[in-house]
Amino acid sequence: LSKVARGKVMVANQLNEKIPEGWAIDKEGRPTTDAKKALEGAMLPIGDAKGSALALMVEMLAAGLTGSNFGFEASSFLNAEGDSPGVGQLIIAIDPSFFSGESFAERTETLVGAILEQPSTRLPGDKRIEKRKVREMSQMITISKDLYEKIEVLIH
Repeated sequence: LSKVARGKVMVANQLNEKIPEGWAIDKEGRPTTDAKKALEGAMLPIGDAKGSALALMVEMLAAGLTGSNFGFEASSFLNAEGDSPGVGQLIIAIDPSFFSGESFAERTETLVGAILEQPSTRLPGDKRIEKRKVREMSQMITISKDLYEKIEVLIH
C-alpha cells in the first residue's frame, strides 16, 4: 500500500536518478528524493494516515492472523541473505450472489461505465493494457543502452 512500487525506486537507484518527493523516507525518517536512501528507509503509504491504517489492517490479516512474520520481521525477497521471509497470505473468497443475487456483474458494469463517462478518467491497469497492445503490434520493446549492455554481460 505504498505510494509507488518499490521496484520503481530500485530502478531509479540503478539509473542514479532522483525519485519524486513524497515517495519515501530515509532510515532516519526524513523525506528523501535519493533512491538509495529510500531503499535503506521506508516507502510512504498511499493516502497518508488512511493508507497507514489500511496497511496495518492488511499486515494483521496476512501475518498476524496466519501466524507468519510481520514485514519488519521478514528477511528480504530481494537478496538471499538470512532465512526464508516466512510471510503469510490470507485469501478471502466472497460469493457476490450471496449478497446481491445475480445483479453484481450488472452493477459493476454500471459503476465502470459511470467512471469512464467522466472526462480524463481511466481504470487501474488501462495504461498497462494499452502499452501491452502497442508492444504486441510492434513485436518489440525499447530499453536503454545501459540496460542492454548489462543484459549482454549477463548472457555471455
